[in-house]
Amino acid sequence: MTIRFDNRVAIVTGAGNGLGRAHALELAKRGAKVVVNDFGGARDGSGGSQTAAEKVVEEITTNGGEAMANAANVADHAQCIAMAEAALSRWGRIDILINNAGILRDKSFAKMPPEDWRAVIDVHLNGSANCTMAVWNAMKEGNYGRILLTTSTSGVYGNFGQSNYGAAKMGLVGLMNTLCIEGAKNNIRVNCISPTAATRMTEDILTPDMLAALNPEFVTPAAAFLVSEDAPNRTVMFAGAGSYSVMEIRESKGMYLPAENRNADAIAASYAAISDMQSADTYTEGREHVTKILTNAAKNKA
Repeated sequence: MTIRFDNRVAIVTGAGNGLGRAHALELAKRGAKVVVNDFGGARDGSGGSQTAAEKVVEEITTNGGEAMANAANVADHAQCIAMAEAALSRWGRIDILINNAGILRDKSFAKMPPEDWRAVIDVHLNGSANCTMAVWNAMKEGNYGRILLTTSTSGVYGNFGQSNYGAAKMGLVGLMNTLCIEGAKNNIRVNCISPTAATRMTEDILTPDMLAALNPEFVTPAAAFLVSEDAPNRTVMFAGAGSYSVMEIRESKGMYLPAENRNADAIAASYAAISDMQSADTYTEGREHVTKILTNAAKNKA
């Protein structure tokens, strides 16, 4: 099976360099018309220029594709709306959104100023929400949409000095979990990718061999699959250095405690059983967990 994006319109944010550039080029190569978005700022989000996006557009058009440059700051909701409107004005539809734009302001939590916390949350979490809001109704009207959110192992597992980044990235998993439910009836599928790649954000902490192994182009096949017509829904896929895997959120079967034992001491004594994952449950909606615990309560009351 060959994945194609003919007649599809895609927006890729943070596409002037690194991962976003690789994603934009691949979608265009496979037939998509691409909005190459890049604010053009430095790694910490300062500055701004459309030059990087224009260079990627030139690459795409030189190879026979269609693309347009856009310098919207994803943290600005109005600019995201304008970006979507520009795509609709030119091509009449929006089928794909890859939320890739990001910045880093790493510091230990004890030393992190509030402005560094807010800046990273605004770009990664709020920025992804802004862009998704901007395209959501167009996708609903077209009864088709593929949205990819970029999460990170820093959110899933944690990394020293990245509390702001990790919080934003795990927040995107939560955003996916709800959007995939709300978009299902309109054929909108929402997934996350957790990339490990050598980009401007990692170039000064990796050796030359590591940089070679972590070519951003090795992540892009997963991204292209996750926004394809036959993409799954509600999947978190890790991608990097030629390895691809998926994450599953599970909860232990747990344990029902009668009223007389609902105290910290009883939980401590039963913790091994409570946390036993051998017969873990997996759910796709929060209400499934609520049903589980209410069922337990009803059974034990009887």
